[in-house]
Amino acid sequence: QVQLVESGGGLVQAGGSLRLSCVASGSTRTINTMGWYRQAPGKQRELVAAITSGGSTNYADSVKGRFTISRDNAKNTVYLQMNSLKVEDTAVYYCSYSTFVLLAKYDYWGQGTQVTVSS
Repeated sequence: QVQLVESGGGLVQAGGSLRLSCVASGSTRTINTMGWYRQAPGKQRELVAAITSGGSTNYADSVKGRFTISRDNAKNTVYLQMNSLKVEDTAVYYCSYSTFVLLAKYDYWGQGTQVTVSS
């Protein structure tokens, strides 16, 4: 089992910035992908950004150029720097951790942290 603890959400005005952090603990593995998803009220959960343990990144088109994902493998921590926030970025943000064990894929989720962007 892998446990994920997120921090850094809150209320910010449009145009502002926030930084989310997520620490993984437990049965972590060297090769993994960590990422951030978000879910707004009445909408499906969507990928925001992901980063592999090798440093490859992937972003949703809606956040490219505004959000930056990074990680510290030594600390099992992933970060999401969110700049130029928009009202439409308001959502619960979930940290994710994915890995493979003997060809079986395992996905873990954090409890979520609320990000609210006011106009």
